[in-house]
Amino acid sequence: MTTPSEAPSDQDPAGRSITIRHILEAKRETLALELANPGVSLDREANDPDVSSPGLALAGYTARVPPGRMWVFGETEVTYLGTLDQAEARERLARLFSFDPPAVFVTKSQKIPADFMELASAHGIPVLLSGRSTKDVYRRIKPFLEEAMAPFTNLHGSLADVYGVGLLFQGESGIGKSECVLDLVERGHRLVADDLVLATRQGNDILIGRGHELQRHHMEIRGVGIIDIPMLFGVRAIRQQKRIEVVVQLELWDQDRSYSRTGLELDEAEILGVRIPRVTIPLNPGKNITVVSEVIAMNHLLTYAGINSAEAFDKGLKERMAPIREYLEQDYE
Repeated sequence: MTTPSEAPSDQDPAGRSITIRHILEAKRETLALELANPGVSLDREANDPDVSSPGLALAGYTARVPPGRMWVFGETEVTYLGTLDQAEARERLARLFSFDPPAVFVTKSQKIPADFMELASAHGIPVLLSGRSTKDVYRRIKPFLEEAMAPFTNLHGSLADVYGVGLLFQGESGIGKSECVLDLVERGHRLVADDLVLATRQGNDILIGRGHELQRHHMEIRGVGIIDIPMLFGVRAIRQQKRIEVVVQLELWDQDRSYSRTGLELDEAEILGVRIPRVTIPLNPGKNITVVSEVIAMNHLLTYAGINSAEAFDKGLKERMAPIREYLEQDYE
């Protein structure tokens, strides 16, 4: 399996690009797509997950045209072109295509004007004709593009679903991450990925983790070897992906280091610009890290519900000690 030095370190917080060929192949069936101008290259890349109507740009106002965005021509846009005389329509399209969009979609299998095809082909812009409605094209293509272009990174660690909370176990190689997750699986929790976690950022603050497709929920247990989790424990023991909500940092006990004992000191990890809680667990003989992990998950659920046990205990203690503190402050002897 992958060691920290071997783990891929590529990280792209700005997102990824995708070729038009990939879009066509991936959505050919669901969007009933076909390439209307086969002579153009499909190796053009799109890096904006948003798609939109050309809007006012089609009417001649191009001062706010976003660069690198794909456009959707629905029935409204194509009908509007039909209301213009040929010269004016051609001029509008020429100006629009000069912004070099990666591709354009035409919905409802509409008949595409000859000037439209000629100008798009002249600029090397693929025209993807869809048999679906404009609404369906937007509904299906946007989530696909957002996921395909989401910022991503590869993390060395093991990800498990514990009581519905995604715990990412990290630490030095051989510290016991896989063994801890294996024990959690045996107790009824679910494995998402072992050793290598592919993380993507969805939106502004959601991290989704999954395993590499070649791993297929296998784990490496030192001294035992490679084991197949779904074959041993059944499909109930695995998940294809899970939101990463808490980082559990495992490290050997260091007597010279001060560890949190109250939970009032908050620590965070930053992954792809998203800050998530991090709990550092020092390991020493006899510590039941599996039960501790379950408590971390349950405590996170309590915190999410607005209950902070450490803060509540601290507040109660201060309220109980307030009269004593006041008495001592008034003792001037």
